[in-house]
Amino acid sequence: MNFDELIDRRGTHSAKWDMMEPMFGVSPDDGIPMWVADMDFRPPASVTRELQAMIDHGVFGYFGDDSAYKAAIDWWMSTRHGWHVEPEWIFTTHGLVNGTALCIHTWSQKGDGVVLFTPVYHVFAKIIKAAGRTVTECPLAFRDGRYEMDFEDAAKRLTGNEKMVVISSPHNPGGRCWSDAELKALGAFCKAHDLLLISDEIHCDLVFPGQTHVPAINALPDMLDRLVMMTAPTKTFNIAGAHNGNVIIPDPALREAFGETMMALGMSPGSFGLRMETAAYSPEGAAWVDELMVYLDGNRQLFDEAVNRIPGLRSMPLEATYLAWVDFSGTGMDSAEVIRRIETEARIAVNHGSTFGTGGETFMRFNIATPRAHVQEAVSRLAAAFGDLQ
Repeated sequence: MNFDELIDRRGTHSAKWDMMEPMFGVSPDDGIPMWVADMDFRPPASVTRELQAMIDHGVFGYFGDDSAYKAAIDWWMSTRHGWHVEPEWIFTTHGLVNGTALCIHTWSQKGDGVVLFTPVYHVFAKIIKAAGRTVTECPLAFRDGRYEMDFEDAAKRLTGNEKMVVISSPHNPGGRCWSDAELKALGAFCKAHDLLLISDEIHCDLVFPGQTHVPAINALPDMLDRLVMMTAPTKTFNIAGAHNGNVIIPDPALREAFGETMMALGMSPGSFGLRMETAAYSPEGAAWVDELMVYLDGNRQLFDEAVNRIPGLRSMPLEATYLAWVDFSGTGMDSAEVIRRIETEARIAVNHGSTFGTGGETFMRFNIATPRAHVQEAVSRLAAAFGDLQ
């Protein structure tokens, strides 16, 4: 796979490229989009072959017999992450934002609270609030240059009205792979406060050398009655437009409740996403991911080394994901000035840290899943934009 290939995505209805000017004032003509979490790479050939076969057949009817699809999910999770998935555990949703929303509607009522360890994926808070629920923010502790969950502090912030915890594992935007011990402590916290745990593991395949993703189900085999796993191929294989996600529920009672929500809303998946996921979760897809992570590791090292040379900037060491989390607090600038320099001077579109909740105010999130030439140009522009600090 040639990850250095420059693919022109402008004018293709790409949110990442075609929306950065209306969203950030950065023109796609000379701007670099480093905000939306999709990659500027083609997916594995197994995926495009499957789509081509569908096109060649030319009939796009209702999808039937999902046994191969569910077997592919089990094969992937078993071989890549060491956990077995029974076919009946799997619900297919329109992505994991949709999956999270369905969990919120299934196991909470309006006015109930949902716990988020912040800063965290900004869309969680949006859908919680849109559903009429409240967000209980529990800030992550920043220790030795990385985030850790502080359960003693979190317990003090609970109101007693919370029904669930939604976590990002690996963590977006901090890039942490939560350890087995940390997940066990989280499980104990959930049990102590009678909370359901919703584990969004969409970035589980994007783990850098020397790091390990621990699925929540492996760390917490004794609390399946309050655990919901969420996975998807969309980040892994750059097929986010398929809007395909899996909510995986081992417990029969939880499964029945979630199934009722799906039925009440008339939810069913599209055939394109199902067939793309089946093709991706394969030995060919696995080889592609292994090659991808070598390339992303090179991007990570280039980005971090260059950014950390700029006085006042510090990139949090990434253990997983392709989303660099950069702290600008050392510049002494307010967020408006930092944003002006990045977007107006450097002409880079990035996610603003404040949108990720408490603790993100001095940060910006950069997507480094793009050809290395773009990463090199971006860090050169950042060095120039903050050149007066040199």
